[in-house]
Amino acid sequence: MKKWLFPFLLIAFFVVSAIGHYAGWDPTLQFILSAISVIFTAGFLGKATESVAHYAGQRLGGFLNATFGNAAELIIAIFLVKEGLFDMVKASLTGSIIGNLLLVLGLSIFAGGLKFKIQSFNVSLAGMNGSLMIVSVIALFVPAVFLSTNSITTNDTKVLSLIVAGILIVAYIAWLIFSMITHKNYLSDVTEDTEEGLPHEHVPEWSRGKSILYLIIATVMVAFISEWLVGTLEMFTSRFGLSELFVGAFLVAIIGNAAEHSAAIILAMKNKMGAAVEIAVGSSLQIALFVAPVLVFASFFFGNTMDLVFTVIELLAIGVSVFIAKSIIVDGKTNWYEGLLLLVVYLILGVSFFMV
Repeated sequence: MKKWLFPFLLIAFFVVSAIGHYAGWDPTLQFILSAISVIFTAGFLGKATESVAHYAGQRLGGFLNATFGNAAELIIAIFLVKEGLFDMVKASLTGSIIGNLLLVLGLSIFAGGLKFKIQSFNVSLAGMNGSLMIVSVIALFVPAVFLSTNSITTNDTKVLSLIVAGILIVAYIAWLIFSMITHKNYLSDVTEDTEEGLPHEHVPEWSRGKSILYLIIATVMVAFISEWLVGTLEMFTSRFGLSELFVGAFLVAIIGNAAEHSAAIILAMKNKMGAAVEIAVGSSLQIALFVAPVLVFASFFFGNTMDLVFTVIELLAIGVSVFIAKSIIVDGKTNWYEGLLLLVVYLILGVSFFMV
């Protein structure tokens, strides 16, 4: 029964969401249906990615999981950029970064720590991830500081944002070359040598070809649902008196992060904390160093360039998240209480954003 239940609910909610969108149902109902549909589709996406990861290896698998896990956020954000909803885009980017660093990583460390007293992963990888997170904070702080001090004009800020976006994309590509090719063994997970039998404990039910096919199908489904979800956001936000900051940073981010949530927690509970960290932290880095810059260029081609000037609240949330996450992973060891600390910070930020 369990085998057919998930595919049934996945298809059912997708079809109902489509009917609701094209039939013009109540916006709140459309939002709820689309949100549920995104969660099921993200779960399907996560399962397909995990299956592909089985054939590709743990590090590449973690990268693929982070990449396709971010597909929902990227697609949702592109539709938001197209509509000119830049404030909500920046809020959703902020939510994705803090959601992955605090919620996804926190739940993974907490769940894994309840099962295993101490979990270890590559210290060098933890250090590199920490340094990259600081670079992403610097890249987001600089345009905001220069504009707020009237050192540059608004138009210059857009030009600066395009230049910074280009630099970040180059830096991210260089990181992929460094971590996947030139220093692959240097950054390999500490459990890979000692747990060679683990990947064979659970053989994927899908073949390599079927896994790739399902990955493509899931991504296309996410694209459609994302468009339907974005179409209801403005009405939903105004009807319930919620700020764009809270909706973008928490509701959209939590919905979009569903794939990473499930995959990272499952891996952590299998004592594969290195892969879980790769998904959570790697996903945040991908948002800051690749997705955000891509959205800047996308807005430029849409004819209305989005700058990288985030609000003080957003910058504070990102800075705090990077600080606590880096301090916890830098030693390459985690326990359940450290996961709880990340969740505590996430709740504090969540309540604060809701009050805005």
